[in-house]
Amino acid sequence: MKIVCISDTHNKHEELILPEGDCIIHAGDFTEAGSKKETKNFLEWFSSLEFDHKILIAGNHDFYLEKKFYKLDQIIPNNIHYLQDSGVRIDNINFWGSPYIPDDNNWAFSKNRGKQISEHWDKIPVDTNILITHSPPFGIMDELDNKLMVGCKNLKGRLKKLQLSHHIFGHVHNEYGKTKISKTLFVNSSSIDESYRVINNPISIEFRQESIKSDKGH
Repeated sequence: MKIVCISDTHNKHEELILPEGDCIIHAGDFTEAGSKKETKNFLEWFSSLEFDHKILIAGNHDFYLEKKFYKLDQIIPNNIHYLQDSGVRIDNINFWGSPYIPDDNNWAFSKNRGKQISEHWDKIPVDTNILITHSPPFGIMDELDNKLMVGCKNLKGRLKKLQLSHHIFGHVHNEYGKTKISKTLFVNSSSIDESYRVINNPISIEFRQESIKSDKGH
């Protein structure tokens, strides 16, 4: 399966040039102010894309989905897999998604570091193949320009108990790219830079069925 990864488009999704693929993943922050209008505009665009599978999680800017969690079935188009502490199995690949970030400010989907946010990471099943979070794990592609690392230590701790082939995230715009650590390929798929310019190409990854058997990412 060829998977195209994007994130942090902040209303600039129509500026993207998307490669072909079987599945597209958006790792959150598809809006800027998190309004209903912005959300509907993005969902209409995402729903119309010519991919067999579309997977979406929210980010800390996406307030409307946080406020309307009780009626998501009326908001999310039927051909989009929206994941919020939930998963989907496609072609024998187990995907799991979670939008939360470690933060005590008034962002959407923000949770205090420690027990509060760990309650969400503890829900990640041990048989997950591809994890999608908005927050990076601490120390992995999470460094701001001022050298402050803003990733989640509790998420990093949870990863030690999993056998992921891929971990896809965003949130930190200037850490776009991918790196492999042990058996996991980490992908920061932020589509814009710190100046909100769409300069980062969508990142394509290949998931092969032997990855499940060997626990090796490709």
